[in-house]
Amino acid sequence: MSGKRVKVMLVDDNMTTLLMGKNTLQPYYEVYPIPSAQKLFEILDNVTPEMILLDVEMPEMNGYEVMRKLKQDLRLADIPVIFLTSQNDEGSELKGLSLGAIDYVSKPFSPPLLLKRIENHLLMASQKKELKNYNDNLQEMVRYKTAEVVDLKNVVLTTLSELVEFRDGATGGHISRTQEYLSLLVAQLAEKNLYQEDLLFWDLNIVFPSSQLHDVGKIAISDVILNKPGKLTAEEFEEMKKHTLYGVEAIERIERRTKEHDFLKHAKLFALSHHEKWNGTGYPKGLKEMEIPLQGRLMALADVYDALLSERPYKKPFTREETEHIILEGRGTHFDPALVDVFFEMSDAFATVASNKEYDTPTRVTTKR
Repeated sequence: MSGKRVKVMLVDDNMTTLLMGKNTLQPYYEVYPIPSAQKLFEILDNVTPEMILLDVEMPEMNGYEVMRKLKQDLRLADIPVIFLTSQNDEGSELKGLSLGAIDYVSKPFSPPLLLKRIENHLLMASQKKELKNYNDNLQEMVRYKTAEVVDLKNVVLTTLSELVEFRDGATGGHISRTQEYLSLLVAQLAEKNLYQEDLLFWDLNIVFPSSQLHDVGKIAISDVILNKPGKLTAEEFEEMKKHTLYGVEAIERIERRTKEHDFLKHAKLFALSHHEKWNGTGYPKGLKEMEIPLQGRLMALADVYDALLSERPYKKPFTREETEHIILEGRGTHFDPALVDVFFEMSDAFATVASNKEYDTPTRVTTKR
């Protein structure tokens, strides 16, 4: 055999068995003849074998006790163990196999038979290890490819959503910032054990990216309305309000062509309900208080906060103080009071996100219509 030799430990308190076993195995393996369980564990501190041949009937600590101790050590638990015994009853054999032994060899053993059993079990152990490595590598590859697909999906969603925002004359980064605001709010809700009946069932890896589609319905709104520098007429505002319904329609078209409904379920709730108000005066359905999905109540605050701080065709940006004052005034009318209270506990963190230039991208230049 070329290369590194396989290490086999032979543990038996009978010197005749040790000598016979050593002579049988030494031409093929690196053999460690060990006279006791205590000595075995001393050697195992420094050497990890590919196999252990373990006598059952030993003083102080028998083979079954050794087996239990091996299985309790993560470093040693997977070492294949063959029991050696002069007992010849089914109960003893069943007990050993139940503890995790891979085979049972009767003493006195036949050297050719012992060698063949060791060879077969080492081959199976090697194949098992190779299969585990292959599966681990395959799972890592799947995780990597899945992450790539998720990243690509998020980039496409972000780009699509930002294109919609650019049509609205909005500064870049709104999509990324609102996701950060949502993350801050949800983390604080979890910390305070608020709305756990909703949050416990949310996969945040799905919920936050799905929020990017909250304004996707604006793609169906005319540029004349989106970029009007002054106040909208009553008719124009009614058309603008329809972007929530257009967004749901767009998401449902995607839903009919895919099986990924959890993501789209959240996206629809963000799109439909982020303009509802706590007192029931919002749109499109006039929902109030807890009738409004938590996704909509969260986005209502995050969306308004970011819009107030941002420049729009029809307004200059508000200051932080003005923005926080408007949020406070909307407590219990526009916004969920509990969310407003949470917001003011972390308003500094919101302001940090708002001032982070990494989220900014160039504002779309509006040409004459």
